[in-house]
Amino acid sequence: MVAVDLGGTRMKCGLVAADGAVLHRETRPTPRTAGGRAVLDTLLETVVELSQKATADGHRVRAIGVVVPGIIDAETGTVVAENLAWSGTPVRAELIAAVGDDDVPIVLAHDVRAGGYAELRQGALTGTTNSLFLPLGTGIAAAMVVDGRLVSGDGYAGELGHTRFIHGETAELCACGQWGCLETVASAAAIARRYAARAGRVVDGSREVMELLAAGDEIAAQVWQDALTVLIEALVLYTTLLAPTRIAIGGGLVGAGETLLQPLRDGVHARLTFQREPEIVAAVLGEEAGCLGAALYAWDRVTSEEQS
Repeated sequence: MVAVDLGGTRMKCGLVAADGAVLHRETRPTPRTAGGRAVLDTLLETVVELSQKATADGHRVRAIGVVVPGIIDAETGTVVAENLAWSGTPVRAELIAAVGDDDVPIVLAHDVRAGGYAELRQGALTGTTNSLFLPLGTGIAAAMVVDGRLVSGDGYAGELGHTRFIHGETAELCACGQWGCLETVASAAAIARRYAARAGRVVDGSREVMELLAAGDEIAAQVWQDALTVLIEALVLYTTLLAPTRIAIGGGLVGAGETLLQPLRDGVHARLTFQREPEIVAAVLGEEAGCLGAALYAWDRVTSEEQS
């Protein structure tokens, strides 16, 4: 199984056996600044090279799983992904042409839902029927498990990061075109950007902001509190609407550990009245979640076709 995850700043890819064992893993740069065509060409090259490696190592490629950020049209296989400079890009058709083997199924899926599926099958959400996977990284999106099934919404579901929680003059313009989105305050990228704007100097990502927070930096403390406040509001809203029993937080910010998780638990607990209170835990599969989810989706396709 060839699996590729285009979410995040680097492409995660590998070869995965039917039992879930990772036979080969690697990361590659995603040339986002070079434009959408360059990103697509890199993806095609990666899939072909991994397929060739699998064959050279004595393995048969049974299917290919590719997960991407953005909105996927399940019928046409086209993708709209702003951060990849894709607008109706025929990703599945290009993959089929590059692979050149009609007997190898190609599964195209959303990166966060794939990560949520992996956490549901093998990670922090195992055993749940109503739960949420919420990675806090460059952006914010959610994988929603409702009554035992991942919700797709025809490719549109789960964009919790683009719900509006900031109003008035403090609202910032989001990449989606709306003002005051959760993602503009609580994503890892937003935390670094907002600290830099207030401090008047560039920082090395959210990790440096967390180091400054631990050292008692007042600007870091305010930026962090702003993020916690809107995250708590988002989790309370989601809990009220869909009643998850467990919420798994992933992405780069989960590296903050209990500095993130305990305030979220306390804040949600304080706000709930009649609602069922969810566990709030760290996701366990880390950066491999999306790639593993791609492989699981692809193996599901193989199994389904063999049983039909």
